[in-house]
Amino acid sequence: MKNSGVPRVIATARDLGLAELTWAEVNTVVGAALGVDGLILTERDVAPEFFDLRSGLAGEVFQKFTNYRVPVALVVPDGAAYGERFAELAHEHRRHPLIRFVATEAEARTWLESLP
Repeated sequence: MKNSGVPRVIATARDLGLAELTWAEVNTVVGAALGVDGLILTERDVAPEFFDLRSGLAGEVFQKFTNYRVPVALVVPDGAAYGERFAELAHEHRRHPLIRFVATEAEARTWLESLP
């Protein structure tokens, strides 16, 4: 809950009826997330190219959500499954104020609900 006692609106991509997050869907996903207090994305919600940092998709997504100040929890239990560079990115974002990698959806909800 927010400090004001008002319940936070936390949504998953499924809750918002979003398609897989691809280059073509970045703006749609960000736009849908503007109506919630936090968004949870799982490995199933993002295109395979998201995990290939050379594609630039992850960077674009992070930049958009950061610009619009939308907190996003990415549920990726094993970042190392996508390579050393992705594992480093996930590790660096375990304490980021807006874009955070977590191991479970429960952990994602706990973090998003704790935000001021």
